[in-house]
Amino acid sequence: MTQRPGRLEPTTRRTLLKGAAVAATVPAVAGLLGAVPAGTADAAERDALPEFAPVPAGALGPTPNAQGYYVGRIRGHLYWVTDANYQAMFLTTREGVVLVDAPPTLGHNLLRAIGEVTEANGLPDKVTHLVYSHSHADHIGASAILGKHVVRIAHSETRALLQFDRDPNRPLPTETFDDHYVLEVGGERLELAHHGPNHSPDNIYIYAPTQKTLMLVDVFYPGWVPYKNLAVSEDIPAWVKAHDVAMTYPWHTLVGGHNGRLGARADAELQKQYLTDLDTAVRNAMATVDPTPYIDKYGPGNNSWAVFKTYLDAVARQAADPVTAEYTGVLAGADVFTTDHAATLLDSLRVNTGILGPFGVHS
Repeated sequence: MTQRPGRLEPTTRRTLLKGAAVAATVPAVAGLLGAVPAGTADAAERDALPEFAPVPAGALGPTPNAQGYYVGRIRGHLYWVTDANYQAMFLTTREGVVLVDAPPTLGHNLLRAIGEVTEANGLPDKVTHLVYSHSHADHIGASAILGKHVVRIAHSETRALLQFDRDPNRPLPTETFDDHYVLEVGGERLELAHHGPNHSPDNIYIYAPTQKTLMLVDVFYPGWVPYKNLAVSEDIPAWVKAHDVAMTYPWHTLVGGHNGRLGARADAELQKQYLTDLDTAVRNAMATVDPTPYIDKYGPGNNSWAVFKTYLDAVARQAADPVTAEYTGVLAGADVFTTDHAATLLDSLRVNTGILGPFGVHS
């Protein structure tokens, strides 16, 4: 493995705590919690929390404004908006706005961002269409603020999942598709596609061909390692495969749905290399960690779960340690989630590929 440079410039995010001076110094993630009453965190408890490596400058994006969002042009009439934790994308057209996802942490800031852009360009600010990337509430949980008359478009499985969830903040889609869907509004075009399950059964690829931009949520995390347990994905082999599917699109810009900046193809290649290195490390650890101490300790008491937990934890730690060391300072959160990722990949290799280590076919 080789060291890789970071990109872009450091930034901070305004939180929801009151006061501009405070807002300039509190980390971005604090904004997810809303206003926190003073004195609620015990100093000793806070001091006991673990320390993590600083976030590399290349992982951070532009500074949100005083209302807590940043909106920027991707290309042409395509824009993105972020609060440094979540992202959405929208197309402005002469017939209205096409919005992709409605994260609740952005909420009404989505409408403010859209209004800011459309007013400057003399275009209508009404959201006429909303595309759901997938059913998860953290990405579409502000859908209801757009009202009842928006055309909501999603994969057919998204509709089935939302019918089961019965969440009033995530109204059912009005139009669905199974494989491909072309959305054309006011001279602008989005191509939606479902290439099988990945992060979730319904997660789709949203491609803007004119702008050479792909929005694929919860797969790539530009500048960061994925969220814990490989993005808490439901199908790990399919999620890994989605990286290669995404690279078949001729995109220049990636909207990943999380964190504070856009992605480039180099970011996608870097994440793919991180996963390849982790996969190699997990396979090597499975072949070298001896289960005997764990069997000797817990086997006599017939505590199978203790045997498996301690052995699998040891494998995950051994696999994660060199990968964490290699990518800390290169990808944000490498020291936070790599052990979790190793444990998730380990379980996937065992149950999905039949790589069982010492627990293979009994002779």
